[in-house]
Amino acid sequence: MADVLPLVEARLRTALGEPDARAAVTFLGTDRIEVLRFSDGNDGGTDKGIVRYATLGMSAQPMADPTAVVADPVAGPRAELVLSVRAGSADTDKVLRPLAVLAASPQVEGLVVAPGASLDVGEPLWPGAPFTSVLVAEAGGLIEDLELDAPLDPVRFLPLLPMTPNEAAWKRVHGAGALQERWLTSGTDLRDPSRTSVPLD
Repeated sequence: MADVLPLVEARLRTALGEPDARAAVTFLGTDRIEVLRFSDGNDGGTDKGIVRYATLGMSAQPMADPTAVVADPVAGPRAELVLSVRAGSADTDKVLRPLAVLAASPQVEGLVVAPGASLDVGEPLWPGAPFTSVLVAEAGGLIEDLELDAPLDPVRFLPLLPMTPNEAAWKRVHGAGALQERWLTSGTDLRDPSRTSVPLD
């Protein structure tokens, strides 16, 4: 069966341009996870000053239902994670390891990462960041799903939206949709690496 990761990297390059940096992290008992950085409008779009970090390696294996007795080596959802932030006002390159931790979580913890989920790294995403967790958003906007030969599921590129602790707590009570509605109503710049929490009264 064809290796999925070269196809995934090709899709990332098609959508975002050439990466200007990459780092690899390996956790005990897991496959290697790489994080690629794309910056300064390499995609030719109008988003100058936006840096995007995309994982590469999470989709090598399908995510398994944690209640399954035996993981299916072929069938199951596949995904990579994408974080977009404004460049220049924070040391966001330090997000590489937390992103790799999140990408390894399906292998390490048996999680199925899907839109609407919260993922918490237990520490700031980068030095001084007001966020320790992210909301997984719907795929299909910035990077199209990568269709694979049957019976493999497509690879979905899931955007990550950083959440403050207050937002994460509010989301647990009210749900992802309600939080996203708050962000939209307030005109929140979700790419601002130092933004404050949206009003939650």
